[in-house]
Amino acid sequence: MPQGKPELVPEDGLTTRQRRARPLVLVHTGPGKGKSTAAFGLALRAWNQGWPIGVFQFVKSAKWRVGEEHALTVLGASGAGGTVAWHKMGDGWSWVRKPGTEADHAADAREGWEQVKRDLAAETYRLYVLDEFTYPITWGWIDVEDVEAALVARPGTQHVLITGRDAHPRLREIADLVTEMTKVKHPMDAGQKGQKGIEW
Repeated sequence: MPQGKPELVPEDGLTTRQRRARPLVLVHTGPGKGKSTAAFGLALRAWNQGWPIGVFQFVKSAKWRVGEEHALTVLGASGAGGTVAWHKMGDGWSWVRKPGTEADHAADAREGWEQVKRDLAAETYRLYVLDEFTYPITWGWIDVEDVEAALVARPGTQHVLITGRDAHPRLREIADLVTEMTKVKHPMDAGQKGQKGIEW
């Protein structure tokens, strides 16, 4: 398998193997399509390695039936790779506000984050996908300093992948990898709505 060579090797006293095994914080942000899609592609790799995976969707309704949830849930139950646990918080309120007060949505988001912190402390998963997690931080529902502290102090070899537009500068700072998705062209620009197999 091809292996990339780093341009810089830090003088941190770690061996190549130790440095390679470091747990990562990854951020997929930007206005372009594909942030969650790329995250679930990475989750497939983690599943293939036998890692337990926790997916926490912060602004996708529990009523939405997204393809990646079905696929990863089936794979997780197959016994051929890692396990997959899927958690949904909120009511699909990132773009269209649904019934319920903002306080309700904020409370749901905070409880979702508290569960992530409990799982990090217990080392429940090897990979955490915090899908659309940037939004409750941007809206002030979750304290970015609390997020930073929990991610920096997490024990073991737990990888955390965060998706969503407008990632807070503090998230960008502590992340090991930040990918900015940009939009060059999109079917919606020509009035076309999302379609099966592409958006869900």
